[in-house]
Amino acid sequence: MKFFSVDSAFYKFIVRLWDIIQLNFCWLLCSLPVVTMGASTVAACSVALKMAEDTEGYIVRSFFKAFRVNLRGGIPLGLVALVAAYAVYLDFQFWNATESALFLIMGIVAAVIFIMGLLYAFPLMARYENSLIKTLKNSYDIATRYFLQTLLVVFVVAVETVLFQWNTTLILIGVVLGPGVVIYTVCAFAIRFFRQIEKEPGAVVYQDEAENETEH
Repeated sequence: MKFFSVDSAFYKFIVRLWDIIQLNFCWLLCSLPVVTMGASTVAACSVALKMAEDTEGYIVRSFFKAFRVNLRGGIPLGLVALVAAYAVYLDFQFWNATESALFLIMGIVAAVIFIMGLLYAFPLMARYENSLIKTLKNSYDIATRYFLQTLLVVFVVAVETVLFQWNTTLILIGVVLGPGVVIYTVCAFAIRFFRQIEKEPGAVVYQDEAENETEH
């Protein structure tokens, strides 16, 4: 039956679903020490960016190769993300305890800066050679440049996050799929922005395609 053929949309969906399950398992496994969560996320983004362009190979093998390569840079980025997230959390906790508008404003401002500075940072580190500061700056610049699209990314990720916490069944599904789906969603948008920027005169070339790596 054509419905079950390798060219059918259903078959491609099942294959992609299995890829995301594998990616999610690898991410969870390598994120367990917490301190390596950043490197794990960069590795997952490395695979997800290729998935978004249908150029991925073996998911597990590609993930662990990317994890080893990005261990040194991914750990500091992950720690920055954890500290930033905790700072935002504290602002809202203070607001909840004091009901002070100041802490509410601080929390919202911090959350916006956190999202814009880190949303594309992990895909950027997965795709380009760069310093941590430059990666964070580039993430902020891309989020600003593609502001409306970034709002859409944040909205889609927020919907996915809420759905995976809706009830017990979806929470269990979220454990199997959640982080992988979120990472794939962000990377599916990010790769479009990266490709547009790479076409510009003097722009960086993707490191795996360049003979000599260039700083973005």
